[in-house]
Amino acid sequence: MNVKKNVWQIALLSLLLLALVACGTTTTTTENDTPANSAVVEDTAAVDESAAEAPAAEAETVSEDAAPTVEAAVEAVAAEPVVVENTKLNLNEASGDDFLNTIPGFGNRMVREFQEYRPYISILQFRREMGKYVDEATIAGYEEYVYVPVDVDESDAATLMQLPGVDETIADSLMAERPFGSNDAFLTTLATHVSPEQANAAAGYLTGE
Repeated sequence: MNVKKNVWQIALLSLLLLALVACGTTTTTTENDTPANSAVVEDTAAVDESAAEAPAAEAETVSEDAAPTVEAAVEAVAAEPVVVENTKLNLNEASGDDFLNTIPGFGNRMVREFQEYRPYISILQFRREMGKYVDEATIAGYEEYVYVPVDVDESDAATLMQLPGVDETIADSLMAERPFGSNDAFLTTLATHVSPEQANAAAGYLTGE
């Protein structure tokens, strides 16, 4: 009986040992597998994030490269000089045919009147003399096509106001800054009051150099 009892005890101990060994193996395997699986998941996530960020990075690079190109184009256009010519007729130099071919409804009688009072030194003089023959509205229509040359150091405010962009306030300011001594000096000052295009066009109204 004692021998049988010992055999059973040994058998039970053996079974317990086997069970313990089996549990240890399972736990080790599970613990070892978990980090491996996590690493795989993390690596996959990292790849996905890199793939998502790549187009954005490329877009930023393209955008940064394109911006200077657009700015350069705008600056290039802005740097191009704008040439605006005075297409009006100089009252002191235009021929009779010039007046007839340019001013709508203009006749030979008015050609004689225009030329009789030369040289004009002021647009006020022109208005006063032409006022003997036609009304103010007609004279204003003539001024759309003709001008009295501007002397930068001598012309009155009304004559200065023939220049593009020059109103009474600007004309008074220009007169207060005399003498200019040259057309270039005058145009430099004028450019602080009007647009570059208007200052450019004003050069065609000036007398002398």
